This record gives sequence, structure tokens and C-alpha cells, in this order.
Amino acid sequence: MSASSAAARSQVRVRIEPGRGWFDLGLGEVWQYRDLLGFLVWRDVKVRYKQTLLGIAWVAIQPVFTAVLFAVLLGRVANLPSEGAPYVAFVFAALLPWQLFSTALLRAGTSLVGSANLLTKVYFPRLVIPLSAVLGGLVDFLVSLGVMAALLVRYHITPGWPIALVPVFALMALVAAFAVGIWLAALNVRFRDVQQAIPFLVQVWMFASPVVYSANVVPPGPLRLVYELNPLTGVIQGFRWALLGTAPPDRLMAVPFAVVVILLVGGLAFFRRSEDTFADVV
Repeated sequence: MSASSAAARSQVRVRIEPGRGWFDLGLGEVWQYRDLLGFLVWRDVKVRYKQTLLGIAWVAIQPVFTAVLFAVLLGRVANLPSEGAPYVAFVFAALLPWQLFSTALLRAGTSLVGSANLLTKVYFPRLVIPLSAVLGGLVDFLVSLGVMAALLVRYHITPGWPIALVPVFALMALVAAFAVGIWLAALNVRFRDVQQAIPFLVQVWMFASPVVYSANVVPPGPLRLVYELNPLTGVIQGFRWALLGTAPPDRLMAVPFAVVVILLVGGLAFFRRSEDTFADVV
């Protein structure tokens, strides 16, 4: 047997088959393509700030100006309560998880359509695309976290031990964005109206989350119960607790966590069952 034929036989062959059942999620295959995942994350970050005058400084400029604007309009004019913390720091602590979530959701929801050329030319687990879109926002988050540290110094705020839970709350925000994003990404391939609806959804979601106000202003009752289903409610309150020492989220974490788990498992199953048609429809 010649050397060339022996080499051909030794090559690894991959058989592409449809998923077997709703919960054949293929997560092991995503791990096998982790190098591709890392490359897509790096490409997303690099392209985002290529040929920009201020580069990654935009990550800090946007939330700072947003926080100052809210502080003037809502902190001084509307006189909204800030649980004893300076209103700028109060809002910025909420903008950290909110921007991490909203940016990841926007990118994940449109990621498959935006990568149409890649989908139709080569095989890889399609879940890699929305996952890379979500993870790409971590760079922005780390830069904004540095700005938050400067605000803490400015207002002489010393966080306690809960600051160690910031990565946990950030992870929950990312998982929530990924859970909703894979639903939207799969639906957007078939119904392009979804792409137009995502920015509106994010805008409404912001006002349904305690970004510019405290969750304590929502009165008890049925509205409060619905409000607590929002995963970002507990995450934002958790960030404020960890960084500013405000009231802990308490039960605001249990119910949203269950909602995120249900959305994630259902989204993974729906995405897996839909991905065999992506290349044909997109």
C-alpha cells in the first residue's frame, strides 16, 4: 500500500447527521470547534473597532455619557431614589450588566443572517456563531468595569465581600442573552421581521428593568410578580449590591434563574432542530 493511500485512510472523517430527538444538543461538538469559536470572537472584536478614531474608548464613552444624562434628567429633575448611592454610580452599576446583556442579545439575534456566506460554504456546529457573538461583548464589559472602578474611587465607595460575586452576575447576564439570542437567531433565519423587532424588544426590555430606577419602587402585587420574572432585575440589583452596598437581590435571583434555565434548554433544543435548514433558507 502506497504512502499516499495510507495517509488518506488515516484521515479523520466526519459524518454529518441530523440530531436524534429534541434534546440531542450536540454540545460536545461545539467544544471540538473551540478554536473556531475563539477565532470568531477575536474577529468580531477586531472588526468592531477597526478604522475608528477613538477605538475601544467608545466602550467607556457611551455608558459614561448615558449615566450622566440620566443623572441630570432623572436624578436631579425627577429626583428618583438611588438607595443612598450617588445617582451616577447607581445608574452606571446597572448599565454594566445591561450593556453586556443588550449588546450580546442584539449581536446573537442577527448573527446567523450576518454570517450567511459562512453558513453556506463550510460545515461546523451552527451554535458557534451566536455563542461567539455573545462572548465578544466581554471585552467591552471589562473596559466598562475599569470605568466603574474609577467611579468608586471618585465617590469614596469601598465594596465589601459581595464584589466577588460580580463574575457570577455577569455570567447570568450572558447566559440570559444567549438563551434569548438563540431563539431570535433561529427565528430570524426564517422570518426577517425578527431582525427589525430586536432593537424594539431591547428598548422595551430596558425600561422593564431597573436600570434608571430602583426595583424597590415597583409596588407589591401582580405587577411585582411579573416584574420579578425578568432575569435582568436580579442581575442589576446584584451588581448594585456587590459594587455599591445597596440592598441584596434576595428572592429576585431564584425565579429569574429558573426562567433563564427554561429559556436556555428550550432555545438549545429549538436551535438544534432548526439548524439543518439554515443553509437552505438563509
